[in-house]
Amino acid sequence: MTALLVPLVTGDAVAFWICGPLMVAAALAMVLFRKAVYSALALAGVMVNLAIIYASQDAPFLFVVQIIVYTGAVMMLFLFVVMLVGVDSKDSMVERIQGHTVASVLAAVGAFILLAAYVGNSLVSKTTGVGEANAQYGGNVQGLAALLFGKYVLAFEATSALLITAAVGAMVLAYAERLTPRLNQRARAKARIAEYAANGVHPGPRPSSGVYARHNAITSPALLPDGTVSQDSVSSVLITRIGLPDVDALAAPTKKAFAAMEAAQGADEEDV
Repeated sequence: MTALLVPLVTGDAVAFWICGPLMVAAALAMVLFRKAVYSALALAGVMVNLAIIYASQDAPFLFVVQIIVYTGAVMMLFLFVVMLVGVDSKDSMVERIQGHTVASVLAAVGAFILLAAYVGNSLVSKTTGVGEANAQYGGNVQGLAALLFGKYVLAFEATSALLITAAVGAMVLAYAERLTPRLNQRARAKARIAEYAANGVHPGPRPSSGVYARHNAITSPALLPDGTVSQDSVSSVLITRIGLPDVDALAAPTKKAFAAMEAAQGADEEDV
């Protein structure tokens, strides 16, 4: 029998050689990106490629959990929090914990040593594939259940207790007692009237913009009865960015309409 000239290429090998470099590239991008949002997206890419490798190794349960729990829930929640809260680049470069840089370098070196030892052990010793492990327990889900609730039940329960403690601690740290009493509607109305009596601030709501009159942009201010622009009708942020439009240009259509009405009224009086 002649030997095969072309080695047999399986689906899991193809998935590994495609998703493996993508995972490494996404992991490097996660570390090298300066913006936290981009780092979160790169980490989500790492988890998606890892889920594909799980699927190629006949581990459907891990594939589904990796997509739904980690990529779909945890990473998207982290991404939305980062996008809403924001991270200042000036604050990110400040070392708030003493010795944080040294501890990070030591942890990175230790992780690299463990990774090198794991890779070396896998190359020297004989490894058991996921298929053999699944066949031993009758399936992927059965094998995970046997390991989690059998051999590693203490570690599993300790991890769950740690996560519950972390969640409770986060809620306790996020909770802040109110230093001043909550104002009800009556108290707010009294404060507005007092501000009007002291400083002349109008107690009613701010005037609406000129959107509903003749324009379709929120940057169009409302016109007061004397023809001037009401600056309170436009956000101060928009005024700072683009300024207020010309008053004459805003009032020109109204003046034209009033002139046409007066001309029509005069024509009717002449006919009478």
